[in-house]
Amino acid sequence: MRLPRGPVLATAVTLLLAPAGCGSPTAPPPADDPSPTVAAAAAATTASPTGRRAFTLVATGDVLPHTEIIRQAAEDAGGTGYDFRPMFADVKPLISGADLAICHMETVYGADGGPFTGYPAFKSPPQVAAALKDAGYTACDTASNHTLDDGPEGIRRTLDAMDAVGLAHTGSARDEAEAGKPALLRAGGATVAHLAYTYGTNGIPLPAGRPWAVNLIDRDRILADARAARADGADLVVVSVHWGTEWQDAPNDQQLTLARELAAGQGGGRSDVDLILGTHAHIPQAYERINDTWTVYGLGDQLAGHMFTYDGAEDPRGNWSSIARFTFAPPATRGQRWTVAKAEFVPQATDLGPPYRVLDLRGAVRRNPGRADYARAVEHIRSTVLSRGAAAAGLTMAP
Repeated sequence: MRLPRGPVLATAVTLLLAPAGCGSPTAPPPADDPSPTVAAAAAATTASPTGRRAFTLVATGDVLPHTEIIRQAAEDAGGTGYDFRPMFADVKPLISGADLAICHMETVYGADGGPFTGYPAFKSPPQVAAALKDAGYTACDTASNHTLDDGPEGIRRTLDAMDAVGLAHTGSARDEAEAGKPALLRAGGATVAHLAYTYGTNGIPLPAGRPWAVNLIDRDRILADARAARADGADLVVVSVHWGTEWQDAPNDQQLTLARELAAGQGGGRSDVDLILGTHAHIPQAYERINDTWTVYGLGDQLAGHMFTYDGAEDPRGNWSSIARFTFAPPATRGQRWTVAKAEFVPQATDLGPPYRVLDLRGAVRRNPGRADYARAVEHIRSTVLSRGAAAAGLTMAP
């Protein structure tokens, strides 16, 4: 991939874990995120005859701390350690307002005190995990082409940091037993199994004796893992996949084929996979409902520095993304399946400032009516997300 220019950052730090807080799903919505209709709000809080209730799940794209993002975190910490919380402050109300929130942590973490590096071999400050937890995330997928940038130790440090702040994780593993388990998340009385896989690791071989260190995309394995999760009691299965062609708006053949195979039910029934969340392309891609399975081909980069395409040109699309938000409704009777009652997306961007900040573009446009770049980003995200007929299937941009 072609990523930001600039020197590698190597700085000694003190580990400062931010308070781990997650907003209540019953908290009032922020001013920039108006409530849904009264009927929809009532449905989301009313228990079904089975004693379960509807819940919301949000998912966001690649967290990719380049050198300038790491510098910004050092500045925001006032010269003592690193603080990534201010970068997520604008989207925190939306993230923490969901019952479940899933991120994609593309990079691994360095040791306490550094050194920390950006492209091409990333080692991010472990304080990123604390900021993600503070923003309201429940879990993060850790399978990407950068998962092996610092070998098994990078994986261990990353998952240890997530454990320390209470973030669930899936996609990479410290041992074989961990590799065989999905992250199990709970909301509305449902158990949600989260699985994650990547197309590759930038040519870095799997560590000797650790073929399970990171999950690689394999259709049969994904289907078997989803089937096993459901057999073990999962009500819903969410699959995160690091795939696609960088800088290509449209999903490639692998994405289209794999999505259809994962969404195909067996024997006329529903697929074991309820939701597919794609990352890696660096830019927003389409959403599509395939049978009863919603697929997000590419969420885009949630947090990234200046992004350059292969010809060396800076491309603003590398800082644009969408937030997926799905409301799942409980079955009327036991034995039936949960269904998506509402499908939404929210346009999002990393504003390159300075300072660098992740913005909910709906509010940013309202607050800054003269910013043509914000309006242009919203329109591009909207047209791309809806480019495969998702509007006809019920997907809307959240007001």
